Amino acid sequence: MEHANQCIRLIPRMHKKTGTPKRPRTRRKSAPKKSFRRRLVAWIFIALLLITAGLTLYGFFLAQDIQHRFSGRRWTVPSRIYSDAALLYPGQSVNVEALRNRLKRLQYRPVDRPPREKGEMSFSGTTLRIFLHDIDIPGRTRAGYPVQIQLQKGRIHSIKRLDTSAALKLLELEPEELMLFFGLEREDRQLVSIDEIPLHVIQAVLAAEDARYYDHPGMDIKGILRAVYMDLKHGELRQGGSTITQQLAKNYFLTPEKTFQRKLKEGLLAVTMETMYDKDEILEIYLNEIYFGQKGSVAIHGIGEASWFYFGKPVKAISLPEAAALAGLIRAPNHYSPYKDPERCLERRNSVLQAMHKQGWISEGEAASASDAALETIGYQAYGRTAPYFLDFVVSQLKTLYSPDDLASLGLYIQTTLDTQVQEAAEKALKKGLERIESRHPDLKRSSPEKQVQGAIVVMQPRTGAILAMVGGRHYGNSQFNRITHARRQPGSAFKPFVFLSALDRFTPASLLSNQPKTYTVDGRAWEPKNYAPLEADQVTLRTALAKSVNRASVDLAMQVGLSEVVETAQRFGFSTPLPPYPSLALGAAEVIPLELARAYCAFAGDGILPQPLSLREVIDEGGETLERRHMEISEVTSPAKAYLMTSLLQSVVQDGTARSLPALGISFPAAGKTGTTNDSRDAWFVGFTPDVLAVVWVGFDEGGTLHGTGSSIALPIWADLMRSLPQFATGNWFTTPEGIVTKRICPASGLLALPGACPSPQDEVFLVENAPSATCTLHAPKKKTGILEWFKDVFESL
Repeated sequence: MEHANQCIRLIPRMHKKTGTPKRPRTRRKSAPKKSFRRRLVAWIFIALLLITAGLTLYGFFLAQDIQHRFSGRRWTVPSRIYSDAALLYPGQSVNVEALRNRLKRLQYRPVDRPPREKGEMSFSGTTLRIFLHDIDIPGRTRAGYPVQIQLQKGRIHSIKRLDTSAALKLLELEPEELMLFFGLEREDRQLVSIDEIPLHVIQAVLAAEDARYYDHPGMDIKGILRAVYMDLKHGELRQGGSTITQQLAKNYFLTPEKTFQRKLKEGLLAVTMETMYDKDEILEIYLNEIYFGQKGSVAIHGIGEASWFYFGKPVKAISLPEAAALAGLIRAPNHYSPYKDPERCLERRNSVLQAMHKQGWISEGEAASASDAALETIGYQAYGRTAPYFLDFVVSQLKTLYSPDDLASLGLYIQTTLDTQVQEAAEKALKKGLERIESRHPDLKRSSPEKQVQGAIVVMQPRTGAILAMVGGRHYGNSQFNRITHARRQPGSAFKPFVFLSALDRFTPASLLSNQPKTYTVDGRAWEPKNYAPLEADQVTLRTALAKSVNRASVDLAMQVGLSEVVETAQRFGFSTPLPPYPSLALGAAEVIPLELARAYCAFAGDGILPQPLSLREVIDEGGETLERRHMEISEVTSPAKAYLMTSLLQSVVQDGTARSLPALGISFPAAGKTGTTNDSRDAWFVGFTPDVLAVVWVGFDEGGTLHGTGSSIALPIWADLMRSLPQFATGNWFTTPEGIVTKRICPASGLLALPGACPSPQDEVFLVENAPSATCTLHAPKKKTGILEWFKDVFESL
């Protein structure tokens, strides 16, 4: 029966009408499967079409973004900040070493023959020959030509063109480029074309980062697989596997997080970039973009800037060992920095050299020789862009006029007032002066750079307010705080001139002031000013009181004039900090900003005219149109006669007072100025000027430590070092006497007109016409004769 049943199942059933057998059940199931496959293939095809369309559309947007960034204006026209132009003329005093340094900064190359190409120079005895660069500045162009400058006894004797033999009355050297704008962050970057970069430098970078760069389409599959394997092995994203193009895509467009999504986008960007641009173009952008380390708050970007930062030379002069060291930094600049870990940097450099040898780019002997070479960097402290504190000041002003994006892309030409020779001299003088202080007082040395004794210098043209130099601290890499523009320090006796100026309507330089001890009540407490140096005289003239910085007499004068009058004078001269009307104000106990102090003194040297500090001269766009031109902004704060009188009083400080050591410090030209020292020697100042230049020097600890010295012993020598380096300002010219000034011969003991033959030490004194003395000296006048005998004697003598 069982067999029969099996047979029955095997016999196909017959159709009732036709008798044809039905299909087996198994065949009936195949139709739905084929239909499913067709639908699956269709869905896959549609999905692929959608993915392809999506990727195409995404690639289109990526291409637009890439084109916007790369074909835009990022590398071609960043805004550039320049120094002021340098003018040379016959009769001008010059510092030959400073002139030579300026020419080097302008990329003039020394040659031992007469220069034949633009950018060459030669020194021979007292003859300087230069083949000038072209000047190609928006709105200003000049073709370069050869010139000869003849020097004689520290002065320019003559200037002539060598191509035409024409004598020149004035020669303009091109301004120095100080900074380029690349974006919101503070960067130093020197752009270089790929043609300027030596082959061994390029090969070192490729060996370190992407040896197959010229063989892959933007993504290196072998490298990616190796990276994925290492990531899976360690259970986290550790290996990059990124090509140079991918690194550039990441730096330009992506955030730094390590995710597979970001990695995918990075690859798509890289492939898209390589379909749009030549390999050399991409590599050039990469070499100018890549991060190479940090100097304080300043990021070092690009192979051109890195060459200067680490080795103090342009990239075209980089040797093979140096090239390998730079290439080795790219993976982790701060980790492999020669300034932080020289041994680790050497190991990384040598591994790059071996990679270059493995690629066949250098021989085994070249690799061995380069591996044995010492790692000779210029030192972290040696590198520094010109005038970083000044540039911060300029940038803060520019950002009120232009957006960061505009500054990074509009190609603006920005000329400043900076004189790079003056800036170099100021930096050297401050460095030398602070080291001298620490050498004399070893207890002032601090191991921490943040706690070292600090200093600051600002140099200005007194009549225009133009800032020629600004040094805001000891070293910008250690501290970016600009003490010239932001510090608030007590000026000490450097504030006294504003007390004395307030008195000139009622007092004269010959007026007698009390030097007697006196106690004042301030907020219910007794306060007695004391002189820094002993002075026995009960009275001193106003001139002597300022020259010798007599504290008792200065406070006595301020109290007679009125403290409110002193405050009003100081505010009129531009001081913005609070000036409490206490007797100690006369001794500089209120805080001031150094730049405001410099500006206020400019009015003494500038006929009573107070200028606004000027750092920007003009801003010009690519087409040569002037967008911004800064003119002098001035206001008259005192009369020319009073300004001259104050300058005369301040000249006595140099001749007979607290700054009388200037001649011994090498200053032989006439100058005026004022020293300043605060309680416990926390601050040391000197403000000095001539008709052509004014400089303020401040020294102190940020946290207020004691200096063991005064303005005369600490700040004054720094000012002297600075001025000795600037012979162009040591002309010997002095101020012209304005109307309203008269000179009288007086007796300093009485402050009245001297009696010829009677007063023992008469001297000439200058006065305002309206309050010059008319009475003669009563101290040395002959005694009147009294009595009958004297009367008869006079009668007989008259017969």
